[in-house]
Amino acid sequence: MYPERLRDHFQNPRNVGELPPPAVMVEVSNPACGDILRLSARVEDGRVAETRYKVRGCTASIAAGSALTEWLEGRAVEELRTFRPATVEEAVGGLKAESKHAAVLCADGVKRLLAAITSSR
Repeated sequence: MYPERLRDHFQNPRNVGELPPPAVMVEVSNPACGDILRLSARVEDGRVAETRYKVRGCTASIAAGSALTEWLEGRAVEELRTFRPATVEEAVGGLKAESKHAAVLCADGVKRLLAAITSSR
């Protein structure tokens, strides 16, 4: 059984889709399970103004992507460096050991997004 917050993010995902340019878009995958996260963000004045995601993967990855977008919005770009897998685990109310890959996928996405934002400045 999944935690209530995880089920809510899965059943009512937030910020699904993609943002058009000039938003930055990145994609990461987990080769072990095959989950794929596509993350896009629009930055204004050094802050994430808007973000969207798409996931091809399990229940935990879909929910984690939704929670990740909520965490990202409004954050200063430099704050993205503080993101850890535990951040999204807490946001969804916890992950079972076999689902922790979803939090790692999100962390990989944030690292790649930060790199893309930094290189586009």
